[in-house]
Amino acid sequence: MPTLPNDPAPHRRPMILAIDSSSAACTVALLTTGGEVHASIDERIDRGHAERLAPMIEQLLGGHIPTQILVGIGPGSFTGIRVGLATAQGLSIGWEVDLRGVDSLALLAASSDRRTDQPVAVAINGGHGELFVRTFDGRTLQPLDDVRSLKPGDAATAITASLVVGSGAAALVDVRGHGDVDDIVPSASRVLSLPEDLRSLDPKPAYARAPDAKPKVAA
Repeated sequence: MPTLPNDPAPHRRPMILAIDSSSAACTVALLTTGGEVHASIDERIDRGHAERLAPMIEQLLGGHIPTQILVGIGPGSFTGIRVGLATAQGLSIGWEVDLRGVDSLALLAASSDRRTDQPVAVAINGGHGELFVRTFDGRTLQPLDDVRSLKPGDAATAITASLVVGSGAAALVDVRGHGDVDDIVPSASRVLSLPEDLRSLDPKPAYARAPDAKPKVAA
């Protein structure tokens, strides 16, 4: 957990700490409430989110104490989502600041530099050979459908947007036979480009399907 300054008052100007570890990346950003990116770090690490996230935040903050925290709640990696939420909740309690959840698929759509006014689809690996998929308006980033967990063949039929972003984009486009692939990970620096309702969610996991591990029921 990042170290808290002994005297946080001089550093507590209105700033937002954004965190997402729902993918193969850890991404953190410190932004002004007006949308300026003060600092950001994006690292594609695949594994080790629990070990890497806190040092990244400490490096990013440089003594600043944010007045709000935004954290990606998924869908995505079960482990990564839990790491991000636990870290954000601990900091929120320690700093006594507001904590809100962010739709991680919307953040991924916002992170594409190829996004235009046309719809953009997100496809990420969801386990069991399935993809989490959702389509967003390319301009407003409002969702155009619900999150679904589908086999690549079914996803290729369901998703019509030409641009597909995320870790599952290539699999979907390969089956469909056409489209533009952008295999990116989310960037927390793009969080304020999301509609407010997609970055003001309850800070609870959005798994989109049940976890594989299930608790044993006592006899």
